[in-house]
Amino acid sequence: MNKKFIIILLFLSIKFYAQEKEQISIDFNQLTQLEAISLIESKTNYKFFYIDKWFNKETQVSLKFTNSSITKILEALLENTNLNYYILNNVDIILTQNSLIYDSVYQETIESTVSETENISEDKKTAPILISTNNAITNSYIKRIKIGKENNLAKQKNYKLSGTVKNSITGESIANVVLFVRDKNIYTSTDKNGKYTFNLPYGSNIIEPILTGIQKSKTEVIIYGNGTYNFKLNEVSEQLEGFEIESSAKKNIRSTQTGITQIKAEEVKTIPQVLGERDILKIATTLPGIQSAGEGADGVNVRGGKSDQNLFLLDKSVLYNPTHFLGLFSAVNPFTTDNLKVYKGNIPSEFGGRISSVFDITTKDNDAKKFKGEASIGPITSNLSIETPIIKGKSTLLFGVRNTYSNWLLKALNDKKLKNSSASFYDIIAKYKHHINENNVVRISGYYSNDKYSIASDTTNAYGNKILAVDWTHKFNDKNSGNLLLSNSNYSFNIDLDSDSNNNFTLKYVIDEVNLKLKMKYLYSKKHKFDYGIASKLYNVKPGNKDPKGENSIITPISVQKERAIENALFITDNYTINKKLAISLGARYTLFSALGGSTQRTYAANTPKSDASVISVQEYDNNEAYKTYQGLSLRLSSRYAIDDELSIKASFSNLYQFIHRLTNNTSASPTDTWKLSDLNIKPQESLQASLGIYKNVDGNNYEFSLEGYYKAYKNILDYKVGATFLLNEYIETEALQGPGKSYGIEFLARKNKGRLNGWLSYSYSRSYQKLDSDFLEERVNNGNYFPTSYDKPHDLNVIANYKLTKRFSLSANFAYQTGRPITYPTGKYILQGNEYLLYSDRNKFRVPDYFRLDLGLNIEGNHKIKKVGHSFWNISVYNVLGRNNPYAIFFVTENGKVQAYRSSIFSKPIPTITYNFKF
Repeated sequence: MNKKFIIILLFLSIKFYAQEKEQISIDFNQLTQLEAISLIESKTNYKFFYIDKWFNKETQVSLKFTNSSITKILEALLENTNLNYYILNNVDIILTQNSLIYDSVYQETIESTVSETENISEDKKTAPILISTNNAITNSYIKRIKIGKENNLAKQKNYKLSGTVKNSITGESIANVVLFVRDKNIYTSTDKNGKYTFNLPYGSNIIEPILTGIQKSKTEVIIYGNGTYNFKLNEVSEQLEGFEIESSAKKNIRSTQTGITQIKAEEVKTIPQVLGERDILKIATTLPGIQSAGEGADGVNVRGGKSDQNLFLLDKSVLYNPTHFLGLFSAVNPFTTDNLKVYKGNIPSEFGGRISSVFDITTKDNDAKKFKGEASIGPITSNLSIETPIIKGKSTLLFGVRNTYSNWLLKALNDKKLKNSSASFYDIIAKYKHHINENNVVRISGYYSNDKYSIASDTTNAYGNKILAVDWTHKFNDKNSGNLLLSNSNYSFNIDLDSDSNNNFTLKYVIDEVNLKLKMKYLYSKKHKFDYGIASKLYNVKPGNKDPKGENSIITPISVQKERAIENALFITDNYTINKKLAISLGARYTLFSALGGSTQRTYAANTPKSDASVISVQEYDNNEAYKTYQGLSLRLSSRYAIDDELSIKASFSNLYQFIHRLTNNTSASPTDTWKLSDLNIKPQESLQASLGIYKNVDGNNYEFSLEGYYKAYKNILDYKVGATFLLNEYIETEALQGPGKSYGIEFLARKNKGRLNGWLSYSYSRSYQKLDSDFLEERVNNGNYFPTSYDKPHDLNVIANYKLTKRFSLSANFAYQTGRPITYPTGKYILQGNEYLLYSDRNKFRVPDYFRLDLGLNIEGNHKIKKVGHSFWNISVYNVLGRNNPYAIFFVTENGKVQAYRSSIFSKPIPTITYNFKF
């Protein structure tokens, strides 16, 4: 034995003796291990270092020691745990999970005297296990786990590891999986129940699961003793049973936000929809609080709000008309869309300008390492999207195009008028992403859509959206990051009358906005996370130009004056985690809106109806002159109290402002509706909302339940006089009315996320009222009392279900029921000069018949072979399988001196569809 080794043993002996010198007498009577540690600290000079979650807080110990050493006490206290200890400087006791802490001199000596190949006996100390910190190696593993408790007096060379292998999505056991330790040529396989057992040598083992259709992975298992570990593996192929609306487990419990819904585009492909088109916005209307006016309706109503009170964003840029084909299809490409977030409760302070909701649509953030894409062919539309790297590891391109070929369907109908009709649309989207470096990412995106239709007339209508945006994200340091957005959004429509008459014309309408927004994130601490920033938006509205078409047209040109305004805002939010149970989100947004010239504005006499006769002055304003300013402070407060890990209560309050209004006197939004900015005579809309909800998860997040109630109060809701005309109306204020409103309701959602049968059930009871009162009869509706809005539908029930027959086949169903919307009916008639005329009831006093519909679908996936050019997916569905003739509208007209009643429906018969999808 050399001198160096003698000195080391002497050093260790002295150290061990010093630790053992102090004798302790202590009694643990029905104490938890944490309580026992605290008692040791109170009676001695020792100080412990550990993490609370390592201990089972329900396990109690009863031990008594008299004149015992600290090591003896610790060995007994930690005997049935996977915890080890290390005493530093005779005072500090460091606890570790599984592993031991070694002195460096001891580690060097043992490593030099113990061979890796010799048998390990009971009286021989084993070498410590050295875990590599090489990033190149560590990053290739999914995870590193430790089994057993390290002991420097190991008793055997091999230990038994057992457990199960399951599908990470379905939770089903996977048979015949080979678990292979490649470098040691050790392997085993799972039985029909997914169970496995094999012996592994002491130390580090790298296990690879091998099975066709299973994603490749590696797990480093460090063996200190016998134990169990359950593998959860991912399939390479797509999962049919994905209807998860929240992607993160228990996020619905932990989040402070009320009334928020998230939908992944990929997870709605199995739901049967009209004409086979995958539509994420239509799926949103199956969730509580979000309603559509009906089939073919352009726009949605959220918690009793008007369709113009919803802000639609595509990659943070405003999308003024989010629909195609008169509302039958969404204007966003489902193959390029990643997800949709709907804020209908507490809206984050970074969003402004609307008072009901925000639909935040995000395209895929492409990180493609190789060329890939997806295509589909259906009876009405075809779709193609591709993702490809431009500069490997730095930049990528996402491109999508969608087109319809519906004209053949119209020409195949028996109706002679419809045979001469046409309807088509297409949209194009592109997104370029470039990683400048690890702290800077730039995204450039563009979107263009165009619709054109002529239904049984000689008038052609066309409308479309344009978006161009540059988005720069910069990370300053670990606590500060920022995002700068510059975007332009444009919406326009054209009306072209071309007939044999001499009144042919063209009409054009355009709204354009430029948006600049800076959003910053500051991680002040674990408890406080701040979002803050500034935003500025410039509006340009061209309300319309009507020009004669052709040399023989007798149409007089009309040009309505342009509108301009600027909207500036400051916003901040503090996401404050008070403790594990209580968290709040407190935000504020200050907005300054200025209407700008050049403009001509009227002033009307007080206490008189607004009309040409009550004008007292006309004022001209110069270009860019601010002639009317509105401002408001919007507060956003939401809170969450977690009763336990699977149950929480949330509450929120917010007040919001809206300075732009959509003008329509139809029962639902139309592509030819116009937008109006607030000015001298049109005030901003305002809302105040309070909500309270309870959220419960069962079986992890397999079952989710929520119940949420709300109350909203409105000011200055824009409505219209009977017979009002908005298109090409230079003085809209003479036709418009503004008044208060209110809505309230309760929303229930039950969702099953996993297993063969999954889906959700949603139910809403909601009411929506408005009030238009005035001292003047022509500005008063329903005697100045509250009356139901045109989109008031008290009961709304939706059931979405998917049943997985096999890995390739599944059945889907969609059931919808709604109370019929309000309508104004004639209650009498009179005869004037031989013609019949109608007397109408109070506005919206009656209702159309209730709406219900059942859709069924069969989904077929191609085989799951990995080495294929592509993977296919078939959807065979029947929309409105019961052939329910749901009325969209009921109206009355006088023809040839007689009153005639008409009832219109969009889809009154079953609509079968077959759609083929292909991924490559």
